[in-house]
Amino acid sequence: MSEALHIVCPHCHTTNRVKSDQLGSAPDCGQCHQPLFTAQPVALDDVTAFDKHVLRSQIPVLVDFWAPWCGPCRMMAPAYEQAAAQLEPRVRVAKVNTEAAQALGARYNIRSIPTLALFVGGKEVARQTGAMTNPAQIVQWVRARLPA
Repeated sequence: MSEALHIVCPHCHTTNRVKSDQLGSAPDCGQCHQPLFTAQPVALDDVTAFDKHVLRSQIPVLVDFWAPWCGPCRMMAPAYEQAAAQLEPRVRVAKVNTEAAQALGARYNIRSIPTLALFVGGKEVARQTGAMTNPAQIVQWVRARLPA
């Protein structure tokens, strides 16, 4: 028997219930009918949307804290997008522009960008500062830090 997981929609930020064995079968949002997984990082520059994804989703959330003017952030972006395609649907992959969402950067004490933070059950469980430009390196870093 598979358990029902809360998954937050990347489009309308509604919380959906999805059976764990149906994660890989392209589930849609019950509210907006868009795909719950897009194989792309979700922009969470709004505190409310960020909190919904990190606190309500019952899958881990990987967040890239970045800024548009940051060269290493721009260098890491393609690898991060490729990693999203490999990590979803078991991990939600998100981005926070620290220029647009300064309150989130301050809340998590982001001092250097890019910074990757992995949240499980609403709590930060791992952090990596500095650009990783190889998608396999990002995927490996995340999977090594996920609970068994």
